[in-house]
Amino acid sequence: MSVARPSHLLLIAVFFAAGIFIATFADAAWLRHQRGSATEQNRALVTQLQLTDLCLFTEARYTRHLSQADLHSAFQDHPLGLEKFPTGSLVAPPAHLIAAHERLDRQAAIPD
Repeated sequence: MSVARPSHLLLIAVFFAAGIFIATFADAAWLRHQRGSATEQNRALVTQLQLTDLCLFTEARYTRHLSQADLHSAFQDHPLGLEKFPTGSLVAPPAHLIAAHERLDRQAAIPD
């Protein structure tokens, strides 16, 4: 009776996990095929009702719908308040705000 080495058990576990991971893609493709008509109906409903952007984050109200955010809602407590929600750091500022101000980091001199 041979005893399996720990590395063999790990290898079996990795292959099993990889197989399950690949199976999730097959399941997603099958579900997409099954729900194809429902997806088209949802697209038609969104077009008919003229719905706006997708809700990307659920934490702060100023990160839920970026096109409808109040520009000062991130500073709810005071202008120097720190960001309370991590999603605020994942969203870049709008392009018109970046273009309106020059990049100071490119003009700063390195101190001696």
